[in-house]
Amino acid sequence: MFRPPSSDGLISQVANINRGDRWTVYRRLKELKILCWCPDDGSLWVKIDRAIDGILLRSTVQQIVADRQELVDWLDRCWEAPLTQTFNYQR
Repeated sequence: MFRPPSSDGLISQVANINRGDRWTVYRRLKELKILCWCPDDGSLWVKIDRAIDGILLRSTVQQIVADRQELVDWLDRCWEAPLTQTFNYQR
């Protein structure tokens, strides 16, 4: 029986993407050093410890499931957003 790692963080299943895309998301999350795992049933589970992990998860899934126009619109909104604060984020 599969047992997820014990944690104080949020553990969530990534749903609504096909099995092949799940592996793409899984590999990218591993590159980003976000804890994730795929049990034998093919599902994808992710441990979210910090807000940035959730943002990176959303961004990774968005790149897979969104159509091109949605991604272009999102990028346009990012460029138009005012810069209100700078961050010095180190993992």
